Amino acid sequence: MAQELNVSEIVREYKNRLAGFIRKRVNRTEDAEDILQEVFYQLAEADWLMKPIDQIAGWLFTVARNRITDLYRKKKPEPLPEPYSDEEEEIAIEDLGSLFIDEDSNPETEYLRSMVMEEFEEALNDLSPEQRQAFELNEIKGMSFNEISKLTGEPVNTLISR
Repeated sequence: MAQELNVSEIVREYKNRLAGFIRKRVNRTEDAEDILQEVFYQLAEADWLMKPIDQIAGWLFTVARNRITDLYRKKKPEPLPEPYSDEEEEIAIEDLGSLFIDEDSNPETEYLRSMVMEEFEEALNDLSPEQRQAFELNEIKGMSFNEISKLTGEPVNTLISR
């Protein structure tokens, strides 16, 4: 038998349990609050339209579960913005390169050089010894992969993948 709805009484009775149910399933507090509001909005709409609800608790939790599902369906990962356009990236690389080519020595330039070198060393230290060797020989010393292959005895394709 359908119950007569007293929306404010139902909200008081189920608000905390429903909020806890939603928060356990949703990462962001704001999303959980939005879903809770949507559930109670649908309850008020059902009351206004005089739609009978047989099992209030079951109905509320079903609506909440459906809203949670909808939230995850519509959330698509947004790609991160590109930090630079191709042209801007070329300019940034040229600017970075000019730090080492430019003979102008002032405190700011020296500081930037030291920061870049620290980061560069840190990045190199994160590589395996084989990857680091291949990188240093190819990128820093300018050796071709064929030359490195002759020097190390490693196949060219292996060196390229490193």
